[in-house]
Amino acid sequence: MKKGDEIVGWLRTPPAERPGLYARADALRRERRGDSVPLRGIVEFSNVCAGDCAYCGLRRSNRDLRRYTMPADEILDVARRMAGWGQMTVVLQSGEAPSRDGDRALGELIARIKRETPLAVTVSVGNRPRATYAYWRDCGMDRYLLRFETSDADLYRRMHDGGELGDRLACLRDLRALGVQTGSGFMIGLPGETPERLAENIRLCAELDLDMIGIGPFIPNPDTPMGSARNAWADDPEMFFVALAALRLACPDAHIPATTAYDAVFPNAGRDRALRCGANVFMPNSTPGRYRRDYQLYPNKPCVDEEAGDCAACVQWRLKALGREIETGPGHAARRGAPAGDP
Repeated sequence: MKKGDEIVGWLRTPPAERPGLYARADALRRERRGDSVPLRGIVEFSNVCAGDCAYCGLRRSNRDLRRYTMPADEILDVARRMAGWGQMTVVLQSGEAPSRDGDRALGELIARIKRETPLAVTVSVGNRPRATYAYWRDCGMDRYLLRFETSDADLYRRMHDGGELGDRLACLRDLRALGVQTGSGFMIGLPGETPERLAENIRLCAELDLDMIGIGPFIPNPDTPMGSARNAWADDPEMFFVALAALRLACPDAHIPATTAYDAVFPNAGRDRALRCGANVFMPNSTPGRYRRDYQLYPNKPCVDEEAGDCAACVQWRLKALGREIETGPGHAARRGAPAGDP
């Protein structure tokens, strides 16, 4: 595992030397993950959330949000089309709203997707008991995404309505113990963040031995308690890419997506740059258009007026422009016994 001071050194790379850092991270990405890009299509199937996080537009206190939950047949209809778009993973994402009936229904949906499509299934719906994760795994769930957002336990508690970072980390360890490919990550530039704190976030990712790590700029929703908070790196937004490069150097084998938030800060270019600074995964939005405006975690979220097919075509064009190919297999973690790209 990389030491914290080594990671801090990367994060403190002088501006004139940052292109060299990006090139080093990109070369390591190519060596460990190859040049093909797995596409993981996100279906934001519900914006119902029991949490009241201080930065998120889905928080339960947001009374102006039209709440929705997509019917299972509509989700499955999207999943059936995804392989034709080159997307070999469906990411089922929602707010955190645990319930016995809802968790059982999600398991039934996972099983249907696995029976009726060739897709890998990633789920991202928040903290759950180990038994629920085991049930979803037995239904066919391949991966789970659960971001810890910050390694600072006090800040986590303030941001997450009194929730405990330890509970989040326990969920991640349960998932790893169950043999589920496990993803997590954090926001870059939370108020008061220093290179040392950012390095701790990266070090925690390495310690957790994650299969996928998603990071992106902190962008609070204006209708939340943190809505007026300023990103710690607002005056040096290149730090968003420096952090990504440092993450690749610290976690060389992980799948690292070029997350949507990069395009929110750098319109139509952020995710492309991320793919040149160490990222290797693209996650198109495959949510039907009529739901997208009601799933705005943060302002200026890209592609809210588009349909899934439009996003699919755009992603293919962007990757072609970068000289990168679309991964034809499910893009499982290398540790699971199959090299990246094997079906």
